[in-house]
Amino acid sequence: MTSTFGGPSPAVDDVSFQISAGETLGLVGESGSGKSVTAFSILRLLQPPGRITGGTVMFQGRDLLTLSESGMREVRGAGISLIFQEPMTALNPVMRVGDQIAEALLVHGKATRAEARERAIELLDAVKIPDAGRRVRDYPHQLSGGMRQRVMIAIALACRPPLVIADEPTTALDVTIQAQVLELLRELRARYNLAILLITHDFGVIAEMADRVAVMFKGRIVEEGPVRDILRHPTHDYTRNLLAAVPGAR
Repeated sequence: MTSTFGGPSPAVDDVSFQISAGETLGLVGESGSGKSVTAFSILRLLQPPGRITGGTVMFQGRDLLTLSESGMREVRGAGISLIFQEPMTALNPVMRVGDQIAEALLVHGKATRAEARERAIELLDAVKIPDAGRRVRDYPHQLSGGMRQRVMIAIALACRPPLVIADEPTTALDVTIQAQVLELLRELRARYNLAILLITHDFGVIAEMADRVAVMFKGRIVEEGPVRDILRHPTHDYTRNLLAAVPGAR
């Protein structure tokens, strides 16, 4: 897949990878390397002047680039969901968190309104928010940063999508809360057999979470393989530089 914003070089240049059920693929690179553009391209959410100029995005036997916009709306959330890096801007500040979870179910026709409310409580409980029956009525500003990120994860999982894209899901959190969120993602992956595309600039997170890693540099994947192999025997200079910035990663 190739995507551009009209500049002299593509933002994403002939990027190719695959993810299996129950697997976490880490996509790692510095800011501006094309990681988030890759995620938004997969979901066809690039804003003009951004556009996809070539390639395919195969998901469950269909090329997403050939679907109509209504077809893509069915995929987003129900087939592939996205966890954003900053929940305070992604969540609706004037809508109760339970209603935001329920909305994902209602939009895709997965539940009645009453069922969606009960499911929202179940999902808040699944992402380990205490007293979920009460918290379901809270607004985002009433929750801590870690709890808001858990709400984002609950929304992403509402329709049980087989693939979750987590775009820097712990960047805005302190170290302790980051560890808790990563552990939660591991547990949910095992429980639901999720495929996870984990986007991060932090090789420490990759070492802890991913099965395989793809290293992205200037819009291209320059190295890919099992995490253990890449950590022990990186072949690209850029990968070595990323690893050098992570104490104890090797």
